[in-house]
Amino acid sequence: MLERRYEGGMLLTEGELAEAVGVSRTPVREALLRLEAEGLIRLYPKKGALVLPVSAQEIADVVETRLLVEQHAVRKAVPVPAALVGRLEELLAEQRARAESGDLAAVAAADRCFHAAIVEHTGNQILTRLYDQLRDRQLRMGVAVMHAHPDRIAKNITEHAGILRALRDGNAEAAADAVGRHVGRVSHLVRGEDADALDAYAVAQDGER
Repeated sequence: MLERRYEGGMLLTEGELAEAVGVSRTPVREALLRLEAEGLIRLYPKKGALVLPVSAQEIADVVETRLLVEQHAVRKAVPVPAALVGRLEELLAEQRARAESGDLAAVAAADRCFHAAIVEHTGNQILTRLYDQLRDRQLRMGVAVMHAHPDRIAKNITEHAGILRALRDGNAEAAADAVGRHVGRVSHLVRGEDADALDAYAVAQDGER
């Protein structure tokens, strides 16, 4: 589901899944129960598991939570230690390599790791656990957005580079603004809005103040 092998609306059976991954039905059943608890599928007795599509509300909720956590995290990260800068550079390079190979699921995974590294650096275990709970939803949404808007891959990488640049410069507010624009684009895309046009409008408004 995270790799979009099973699209929203598909009805899957335990037998089909067990055969696909080469295990017995028992671990498949346990996995399905967990996925249902996480809101990723809906189980129907004697019928199977319905893969739930990514809803606009779900994405809006995740985006709101991400902004609260990540903007706090980038502000707290400044001044940024060399170890964190090095880790972010590695993840940025991995995103570029995965994008070139066309592996969207891997791009989405590296994307999430980039943001998670900043959150983990806060040292706040509660925030880190909260962010980690969003992991599967973020991966699923990230791949969904990339499939619908393939041009976003290059833009995401550029925006990550902007976040890293602001952190290197020690500019906490610039980093928080960059995170806000980057994460906020997801909700714009879901609503069918032109995020680039909205960005240009925001810049123009700032210039008039």
